[in-house]
Amino acid sequence: MLKRLTDALDFQAQALNLRSERQRLIASNIANADTPGYVARDMNFAQALRNATGSMQPAATLAASQPGHITGNAATDGASFSTLNYAAPSQTNLDRNTVDMDRERASFADNTVKYEATLRFIGAQVKTTLSAITGQ
Repeated sequence: MLKRLTDALDFQAQALNLRSERQRLIASNIANADTPGYVARDMNFAQALRNATGSMQPAATLAASQPGHITGNAATDGASFSTLNYAAPSQTNLDRNTVDMDRERASFADNTVKYEATLRFIGAQVKTTLSAITGQ
């Protein structure tokens, strides 16, 4: 029972860390909207979460299977290189900047809502657990 509870909270914590990292990436894109040659980045959230949780096994860490592989945990080391993508330019411009402010604003708002939902899930899990422990 305790392991299941810990695994569920660890999964939500991993998701929260990744949402935070994605928010940082989007904010960086917005901040560099006028930087010539800047290439916008985003993460494949589903793949990053799978990597961080060991393909749906919460709280697992990534291990190197070959000597040249990068080791680490995507949630603690930031988004892994395999989950970061370059944004394709929506329209060509002379300064080669690929930041599309409409796309970035929509991504920022969407990620914010999902971040807050993850916080609510964690709060509900803690409240349910406390209720079960106290018997109320």
